[in-house]
Amino acid sequence: MPVSYGTLLRAGLALLLLALVLWPQGFAPVFAPFAPEGGPVIYTRASLLSLSLGHLGLVAVATLASTVVAVLLAILVTRPAGAAFRPLSRTLTNVGQTFPPVAVLALAVPVLGFGTGPTLVALFLYGLLPIFENAMTALSTLPPRTMEAARGIGLNRWQQLWQVELPLAAPVMLAGIRLSAVIGLGTATIGSTVAARTLGEVIIAGLLTSNTAFVLQGGLIVGLFAVLIYDALVQLERRLTPGRPRPA
Repeated sequence: MPVSYGTLLRAGLALLLLALVLWPQGFAPVFAPFAPEGGPVIYTRASLLSLSLGHLGLVAVATLASTVVAVLLAILVTRPAGAAFRPLSRTLTNVGQTFPPVAVLALAVPVLGFGTGPTLVALFLYGLLPIFENAMTALSTLPPRTMEAARGIGLNRWQQLWQVELPLAAPVMLAGIRLSAVIGLGTATIGSTVAARTLGEVIIAGLLTSNTAFVLQGGLIVGLFAVLIYDALVQLERRLTPGRPRPA
């Protein structure tokens, strides 16, 4: 079976990302023109691998927490007993979009101190809205005939939810999770302003020292992570969508 162009491109981007993280010195000639005269070209104050793992870990934990809370809220407001709470739930999930992440960090630091705590709060709040809206839309627009058939074979409400509603809604929910994760990957860089261990440390160091090479390093790694994770979630979404061809 021939390998598709898309597969080759993904593999190439993945190899480039691994090389940037594991062997950054090999890219010194590429970044050298952007470094100040006599200044360092490659960021060496911390391991790019450890910063990458810390960055991804923060985003993963925050996205998981946002997904659990947002999906539970969506399930609640799409039940007859919880429909009255829909406006309140929308207001709550909009909080993260109303307050910029920088403002959330500023408010969270006095309570949680410096480090990962404020960053997790900011990412969690910022990721709620896209997941909640997609989950609510998916659960509110399920095919009526399918739901009637589920009731007709004797499934109770919990069985309908777990065996019919959530599987059918999963592709649309995953689109919201994908958006939240990609937003989180970019937003997590500001966590380094409050001493969180993220790739933002490289970018901020470059900005403080007028070293464009550092800025490009950090930005390129974050960008590659975002592209590859976005693509992986798109492939998963397609596999979960009935009637759609398998991705190449």
